[in-house]
Formats: sequence, structure tokens, C-alpha cells
Amino acid sequence: MFFRQLFDKESSTLTYVIADLKSSEAAIIDPVKSEIETYITLLAEYGLSLKFSLETHVHADHITASGLLRQRLNCQTGVSHACDAKLADIQIRECDKFRLGDNETITAIATPGHTAGSMSFIWRDKLFTGDSLLINGCGRTDFQGGDAGTLYDSITQKLFSLPDETLVYPGHDYKGFRVSSILQEKQLNPRLSTNSREEFITMMNNLDLPKPRLIDIAVPANRYCGIDEDDAIQASDVNLSINTGRLLTSNQLVAQIKTEISEITPSDVESMLNQDDVILIDIREPNEYEESAIPNAHFLPRGVLEFKILELEKVLNPQNKIILYCRSGNRSALAAASLTKMGFRNVLSMSGGYEAWKESNPAL
Repeated sequence: MFFRQLFDKESSTLTYVIADLKSSEAAIIDPVKSEIETYITLLAEYGLSLKFSLETHVHADHITASGLLRQRLNCQTGVSHACDAKLADIQIRECDKFRLGDNETITAIATPGHTAGSMSFIWRDKLFTGDSLLINGCGRTDFQGGDAGTLYDSITQKLFSLPDETLVYPGHDYKGFRVSSILQEKQLNPRLSTNSREEFITMMNNLDLPKPRLIDIAVPANRYCGIDEDDAIQASDVNLSINTGRLLTSNQLVAQIKTEISEITPSDVESMLNQDDVILIDIREPNEYEESAIPNAHFLPRGVLEFKILELEKVLNPQNKIILYCRSGNRSALAAASLTKMGFRNVLSMSGGYEAWKESNPAL
């Protein structure tokens, strides 16, 4: 077996490399984009072939290296099915197994609470907890579908049911700690060792933490495995599983989704801009929006759309039309499918995106 723990100073992220030395197959957990050369050098030094790049969740404090690792090393990316990272190769579910050669198996444990799609992974006697369980702490629960009660249940009912000697390897540490154990966290973790479920919920709901500095950049990027969203969608050589048992290219995935949603042309959008029953939402990146945008559009970047859309009062009326647009119409198609799945009835994607809008409005 092979195991390494790596540390990114800027985000205090802990990354893990696991390998079966007989087959030379390796997996990496929570890689950071800025550290990609470190990972590639390490793998090359030991003659390892990267098979999986796995995420414990869609991170808000750094951009993942998973997409670039897939491009450069032809590995498979894995993200929880609950993260809405549709272009990840593997939509991870509870008890999914990732095999390295004949000897090593990493198993997924669904641990929602920090975010709706948080996952932990167990390999041998080592538990990789992401931001769900930290050493002497736990992840915050105030964004990305987080829920304090759910996190308490994930930790106390799932993680704390593992053997006491299980080693805990967190996704972050800010105080120089690198490893703990289930027994140590049961006995000494100040957020969990003395609080009841109700006390834990009250404490977590009153932390009043500042917004993560990179959240508006990192979350949208990480839903596309850390690479540009339109580039990810248009990368037709990437195979994608969407829990149908079939493998689709990214272009096929977008084409399929477009048959399941409603699209609207830029000219029709223009004619509807002043209607009271229309909510136009720009889901592009902040730098794209700041450069130019459609008048009267609300700005909700793709990465926070589902979590902030209810802040727009008009969407509460099911008769109102929600129109989404991005640069090319691909991201907005995926977002429209996501909102429809959430229960919104009248969701449309502007075909061709802002590029098509500019063509029909050359004065912009």
C-alpha cells in the first residue's frame, strides 16, 4: 500500500493520495488546483497511475484540481450525486466502492450536513472526513444546503459508530493537527462531546461566521471539477455517468437535458423584459456579469443559484416565469433542469446564451 497526506498552505486543505503498489493504481482525495504539479510529480516519482480523483464535497474555499487531473492523467472524477456536479464522471452514492488493483478499496460514506452532498471515505483503518468532522471541530452548516441537525446525525450515528481506533484524517486543519481518532473526537471534540443534538443545532446556527472569501468563484468552478464551465461542457472526449447505467459524452448530456427543459430565444426574452411575471437571472461568473449583462437581470452565479433563488420574492409565485441565461446556453440548460427538479414549474433557458443575445443586440 501507499499513503501520503499533503497540505495546501493557502487554503489549509489536506489532500490524500492512496495507492496499490502492485497494480500502481492510485486515488487522490480533495486535490487543490494550485498544487497540481506537486501531485503529478509525486505520482511520477513512485510510478503511479491515477485512477480516481474524489471529492468530499463541492468546496467553497479553494478550486479543485480534479478536472485538470482528468485532462492530464485520464483519471475519473467523483463527486456526490447530491452536489449537482453533473459533469463528474462518477455520481457518488452511499457505499460506492473505488478499487485500486486487487488489494485496496475505498468506500464512500454519505455524511451530509456541512453541505447537502458531503461525503466521507474509509480505507483500511483511515477515515477521510472532508469538512464534516474536523479535529476538535466540524464544518459550518450555513450554506450549500447545510443543516446542523443533519451534520450531528451524520457524525454521531455514522462516523462515531466506526471502531474507536479508526484514524480520522480531516479535509482542513488550521492549528497544525494532522490526524486524530474516532475515540479522541468522541471524548474531546468540544462541539460534539458535551452537546446534545438540540444544543449542537443552537450553537451551529449562532456561529455568525464570515462568508468564505472565494465562495462565489470556487463553488461554480467546483461543480465543473475546477475547470471553466463551458470548456467542461464542450469537452466531448469526457465520459460522464448520470446514474442511468450509460456513458454519455458531455455534449450528449447537454443535448439530452435540452430535450427535457424549455428553451426561449433571445428575441422572445427581449419582448418579455418588462413583464411583471418574468424573473430573468444571469447565472454567469462575476467577471462575466461585470463586463456586461442584460438589463434588469438578477445576478445569481451558478454555484449559489439553488441556495439563493428563494431570496427573489417573485419566484414564490408558481405562475411567474423564471428565465436563466449563461454565456452559451449550456450552463443555463443544466441549471434549468436542476430548478425543475427542485419543484419550480415555469423555468426556461435562453438558447444561445448571452452570446446570442449580443448578436441580436449589436448596439451592446
